Amino acid sequence: MADPFLLVQLSDLHVGANWAEHDPVAAVEAALASVRRLEPMPSAVLVSGDLTENAADGEYERVRELLEPLGVPLYVLPGNHDDRAALRRHFDVPGVDGEPVNYSADLGPLRLVVVDTTLPGEDGGSLDAERLSWLDRELASEPKAATLLAMHHPPLATGIKPLERIGLPPADRRALAEVIGRHPQVRRLAAGHMHRAIASELDGRAVLAAPSTYLQIRLDCGSEELQLTPDPPGYAVHVLVDGELASHVQTVR
Repeated sequence: MADPFLLVQLSDLHVGANWAEHDPVAAVEAALASVRRLEPMPSAVLVSGDLTENAADGEYERVRELLEPLGVPLYVLPGNHDDRAALRRHFDVPGVDGEPVNYSADLGPLRLVVVDTTLPGEDGGSLDAERLSWLDRELASEPKAATLLAMHHPPLATGIKPLERIGLPPADRRALAEVIGRHPQVRRLAAGHMHRAIASELDGRAVLAAPSTYLQIRLDCGSEELQLTPDPPGYAVHVLVDGELASHVQTVR
């Protein structure tokens, strides 16, 4: 068996938040302590949005101070709490100012493709024709590379009514399914935003919404309001070994 390749996915750090008096920085530090105990050490880290609560420069600086000591390549994408231009000021993100954050990266045995699902000023997400066209072309450029597609809003139905209202609309999920249906090298779709671990599928491909490193949302399919739960925070670890991709959800004490 070949040595496994590990990509860690952190999500929804919300540095700068003060929900229920919980400290998001302490939560990130606990998650990173857990990451450092992984064997082998991950080859890269993906942060799938909502790095900060208020998109303030000081918050992004704090996030970078927390993550840089890992000493591995860092890939970020915006969530609904982020600002694209601010994200670009503090991280090595392709593109200009406030344009959508779409890019790809060769991680060695795995290709990472990032597509921006955010709508500035709104909690819900979108994949318009322009972004889907970019994605179609980008996937077509490397048809044989095992690919993980990353975004903030996961293309899935949760059954939790208030999460449905701030998710990716059904029409956009169907349009995305049409795109990935043309690209069998897409092995996993990874996202965040839901503040709980949720698994689903899109066009036969596995979809994983990673939990937040901060606070989690209660599973309640009858409530009209989001409710926090004391469930532990966590993160995802995508492991590629001998051509097979497994995604683990690791809880953090």
